[in-house]
Amino acid sequence: MKLPQFNQANPCLLISPLLVIICSSVQLHASNPTNIYSTGFEAAEAYNRNFDLVGQNGWVGAGSGGNGLVTNFFPGLGQQAYIGFAPPNPGYDMLNVWRPINLVPDLTNRPIVKFSVMMEIDDSTNGQYDDFYWSVYNAQGHRLFTLDFDNFNTRIYYALDDTNGFISTGKFFTNNRPHSLVIAMNFTSNKWSATLDANLLVTNKSITKVGASLNLGDVDAVWFIFTPGAPGNNFMLFDNYQITAESLLPTPVRLQSLGRTGDGQFILRLTGDAGCSYVIEGTTNLVNWSALKTNNATDGTFDFVDSAATNFSRRFYRARQVP
Repeated sequence: MKLPQFNQANPCLLISPLLVIICSSVQLHASNPTNIYSTGFEAAEAYNRNFDLVGQNGWVGAGSGGNGLVTNFFPGLGQQAYIGFAPPNPGYDMLNVWRPINLVPDLTNRPIVKFSVMMEIDDSTNGQYDDFYWSVYNAQGHRLFTLDFDNFNTRIYYALDDTNGFISTGKFFTNNRPHSLVIAMNFTSNKWSATLDANLLVTNKSITKVGASLNLGDVDAVWFIFTPGAPGNNFMLFDNYQITAESLLPTPVRLQSLGRTGDGQFILRLTGDAGCSYVIEGTTNLVNWSALKTNNATDGTFDFVDSAATNFSRRFYRARQVP
């Protein structure tokens, strides 16, 4: 028996000699962004290359080490900020720089907060290799989560605010070239995701695992010296630093055919919003629909095996979110 295939005229209609799946046509995206804070670190914004970044335009820091502004390291984009390169004072092994935001998210209208930045990690030439973080804090100073760009092995890790430490994303970055990083935080569902150059790094991770206050204090650029007393002369450039708040539109419900079991039962996979409940319905005539399965998509997906599929010459499926 042939497996179901997508109808070329309507890619949301999955057809087989026996089975048809009707998918939702609702669009998924956050929309109507409101700018919370943005900077390109330009001279026109009163950033001066003769001084550290810390102390300019509300940027503050903790720890010690090189930080400041350079010109045209990203060709055609004017000035960029950086951390690293110049060694910290003796006894220091970390530098955080940040611009306080202190945003209480609008959970009703704009629960999605996005941080975006163009970044580049330039390699060491002295044989020492450090880590560069983007760390998200709440207004109470609690570190919620971190993305770690490890310049020793160019792997990318993440850490939550639990006790599990740093976990590999399985992804890598490339030295000496710019990358586009986006972190999306849903403060209603307590979830965050991240992409690098539009490639998924992390998805549906908890903003806080320990019940910390769900607000945005700041997003820090961090230089972490891997070997105390022996810093690398590597550094992280960053530009087009922006934080926006956005509304959330419904996630499309997607039903995917996983084929049949050996005894002819039909397997479906539903994909939707993590933590939401959905019902899968079936019909033979597109008029009378019956609920076949209601379940919570804990991680955004669940599978359903239709054990009654062998009783029908043709069956239609659809899915929708339920309270």
